[in-house]
Amino acid sequence: MTTTFLIGYMGCGKTTLGRAVAERTGVRFIDLDDYIEETAGCSIRDIFATRGEEAFRAMERQALIDVSSHPGTLVACGGGTPCFGDNMEVMNSRGITVHLVAPHATLLTRLMEGRSKRPLIASLSDSELDAFITRQMQWRLPHYSKAKLTFDSSRLESAGQISESVDRFLKLIHSHES
Repeated sequence: MTTTFLIGYMGCGKTTLGRAVAERTGVRFIDLDDYIEETAGCSIRDIFATRGEEAFRAMERQALIDVSSHPGTLVACGGGTPCFGDNMEVMNSRGITVHLVAPHATLLTRLMEGRSKRPLIASLSDSELDAFITRQMQWRLPHYSKAKLTFDSSRLESAGQISESVDRFLKLIHSHES
C-alpha cells in the first residue's frame, strides 16, 4: 500500500478506520497526534499551553515529513493538519490523501458522545457544538477538497459496519493504485 493520509473533520472516523485497516492488512498505522505527543513527551494540550499553536504546527509539519518517509504507512491526521502551511502539498507529494466524509448529523452525534475526550469542544453545549462544526467546516472544506480521493465514513458505528467500510476503503485504494 502506498503511504496514505486520512484527513477530515474530527469525528469522521480517521482513527477508527485507520486502526481497522491496519489490523486487517498488517500495514503500519500512525495516529499523527499520538506521534507528536510521543515525540514531544507531552500532550498536545500542553504543547499549545506552553509553546503555542505556531510551535505545534511546526512540530506537526515535521511529523508529517517523518511519518511519510516510511513507505506503506497509513496515517490518521489531525482535523486541522491539512489546513496549515503546505501540509496538503506535502501529503499529496508523498502519498495518497483520502478525505473521510460523514454527514453533519453523524459528526454531531459522534462528537456529542466523545466530547469529554476533546478539549476543544468539551465545554460546548449541543447547540454550540452544532454551530462550531458548521463554522469550522466552512473554513476547512477548501483544504480537505485538495485530497486525491474521497471516502464516505458514515458507517463506522458497529463491528459489521467497520468491516464493510474497510472492504470499501481497500477497494478504493487498490483501484487508485492500479
